[in-house]
This record gives sequence, structure tokens and C-alpha cells, in this order.
Amino acid sequence: MSTTTTAAPTRPIRLGLRENLAQFTLLVAVNALVGGMIGQERTVLPLLADQIFALSAFTATLTFIVAFGVTKALTNLAAGSLSDRYGRKPVLVAGWLIGLPVPLLLIWAPSWGWVIAANILLGINQGLTWSTTIVMKIDLVGPARRGLAMGFNEAAGYMAVAATALATGWLAAEHGLRPTPFYLGLAFAALGLGLSTIFVRETRDYARHEAANHVPANSDHHDELTSRQIFTLTSFREKALSAASQAGLVNNLNDGLAWGLYPILFATSGLGVARIGVLVALYPAVWGLGQMLTGWLSDHWGRKWLITAGMLLQAAGIGLVAAAHTFTPWAIAAILMGAGTALVYPTLLAVIGDVAHPAWRARSVGVYRLWRDLGYAVGALIAGITADLFGIRPAIWTIAAITAASGLIVAMRMYETHRPSAT
Repeated sequence: MSTTTTAAPTRPIRLGLRENLAQFTLLVAVNALVGGMIGQERTVLPLLADQIFALSAFTATLTFIVAFGVTKALTNLAAGSLSDRYGRKPVLVAGWLIGLPVPLLLIWAPSWGWVIAANILLGINQGLTWSTTIVMKIDLVGPARRGLAMGFNEAAGYMAVAATALATGWLAAEHGLRPTPFYLGLAFAALGLGLSTIFVRETRDYARHEAANHVPANSDHHDELTSRQIFTLTSFREKALSAASQAGLVNNLNDGLAWGLYPILFATSGLGVARIGVLVALYPAVWGLGQMLTGWLSDHWGRKWLITAGMLLQAAGIGLVAAAHTFTPWAIAAILMGAGTALVYPTLLAVIGDVAHPAWRARSVGVYRLWRDLGYAVGALIAGITADLFGIRPAIWTIAAITAASGLIVAMRMYETHRPSAT
């Protein structure tokens, strides 16, 4: 007696946003939850350092951002290789498992060391989950709508950062700095884990499908590269990739400044927690909303000059924060910073997707995000040391100058990686 086994039919692979809309939308929702995990800290944690743990030195206050930035950067680098080796979905699920204890550590922390430990876990969570949702969306949509896809991805994440920062500011004003604001983080982690485990599908085969038909932006960027070669190419040798990497680092350098020092500056200038929450939320809200437009624009206008303009606009906003002393100009500065970051954030990721071969694109994204998220640590150290030596406002002016210089480097070094006629 013989039996025959009929293989289950496989889903045909079709690249494109419309063709994969359901899964793409699910990944957008998952990344919103990823952003919410950061948002739970943006308003409350610098105030905890000052009011609960009585940290007087700015450098000590910003250690949680250094821990987060270094851990997230190194995890980003590992996430690309892990997702190429084991698949995207296992890496995403692992990231959510690691993120589950973070809100509990922040609620129960008896000392600042517990907060640093929570941010090490948060960095791993963010590196695995955010990196993987980026790669999965790039896998699904193909080259024609890559900028739009990154716009939706980053918009979801940073709109959630903004909404959670605003919500936790209100909760802290009504119920205290702990524990109520961090209950949101518990809900985000549980929901993210459930959605990723049950509903998210693996996308690695989509990258393999694209690789079979890939024409690289630069014919020298073939698919047979070692991880060391990919690191060197993305970091230093390839003009567009390396320009994107340094711009990403500086972008998060100034975000680390905004995260760590802005709430303290606003509080010492007499603003209450609720109004601080509004200012802290306004920057990522404009950033998040704007990316739905700027990602699309980069597919139609190109990448280079959007990035250059965005870095210079961020520098102007940071300078206004340093110069101002009241709520209204600070709100204008937050809008300028958000608009500038919206021009930059999805466009830099689209540059990596344009240039990197699909066979090593996930690893190149990991290298780029290594440099980008090291910016949190670099920014916290520069801002903290400068603030301790000279005061908060000189620290902010220093970051503004570094951000402007980064924009000029993009203008001089990066070539245009996406021609609208190609779409």
C-alpha cells in the first residue's frame, strides 16, 4: 500500500505595497507598539532622575541614554545577521520577550542602577524589533515604494512615541511619576508579543525573490560580500552608505539631547509636568506625521537634498531651543526639529535599501542602525559633559553646530541613489 503526500500550496511571492497590504499594515501596527516602549520614558524618566533619585550631575542623569544607545546599536548590528540566518519573525518575537520586564523594572527600581538595567533590556528590545520590522517592510514592498514604506514604518513608531510621551506626562501629573505611567508599557509589550507570535508571517523569501532580479545602484555592489566587507562598505567606503551612516548618528545624537536634557531645561524654567509632556510629545508627533509625506517625496524627488535640508532644519530648531526661554518658541523649535527629522529619517533608510544588494541588505541596515543609535550614547555624553562644564544652553548650541555640519557632509559626499524616472 502506498501513500502520497501532497505539499501545502505555497503563497506566490509578489513584491509591492498593495500586493502585501494586510501584512504591511500589521507590521506598521507592531512598530507603533515598539515606539510606545520608548515613549513611556521620554517625559518621565529624566524627571525621575532629578526628583526621585536626586542625580545632580547631568552626565550621571544621562547614563540611561548611554546604556540604551550602546545596547541598541550593537543589537541592531546583530539583528541583521540574525534575521538573515534564522529568519525575520524569530528575531521579532525574541525582541518582544526581552522587552516584557522593562516596565516592571522601571516601576520597582529602588536605585538608578535598576533604571540602567531596564534601558539595557529596552535597547535590546528596540534593536531586535524595530530593525526587524524595517527589514520586513523593505522585503515586502520592493524597490519602487521603499521610501513610502519607510515613511509609514517610522511614522507609526514615532507617532506612538509622541502619543505615549503625552499620555505619560498627563498620567504623571495626575498620579505621580510612578507606577501609573509605566502601565502603558506593560500593555504595549504584551500586545506586541501576541501579534508578532500569532499573526506576523516570515518575509525572508521576499528578499530572496528580489535578489534574483536585482540590479544594484552601483554595479560593484554584488552579492558575495563578507560581514566585515559590508561593515566597511556601509561605514566608510561607499559614499552614499557612509554619508547616510554619519547623518543617522548625528540625527540620534540630537534626539538623545532632546530626550535627556530638554525636560530638565523646561522644568528648571518653571514649566509643569503636563506642559513638559506637550513639548516632549510635539517633536516626535511632527516627526511621525511628516514621514508619511517625506517618504513618498523621496520616491518622487530623490533622497540627497531632502536629507541635507532636514539636517539643517534640525540644527535651526535646536538653536532656537537654546535661545528661547518660554513655551511658545520652544513649541516652534519642536516643530522645526520634528519637520527636519521627518525629512531625514525614512529617507536615510531608503538610501540603504537603494544601494545595498538584497542578499546583504539586512546586514547593511544593521550596520547603519549601529551607527545611528550610537548617536544616543554619543549625544548623551557630549551633552552631559558640556552641560556639567558650561551649562545646559551651551550644550544645546554645541549639538546644533554638529547637526549643521552633518548636513553639509551629506551635501558634499552623498550621490543621488534614487531617480524618479526609475519608478
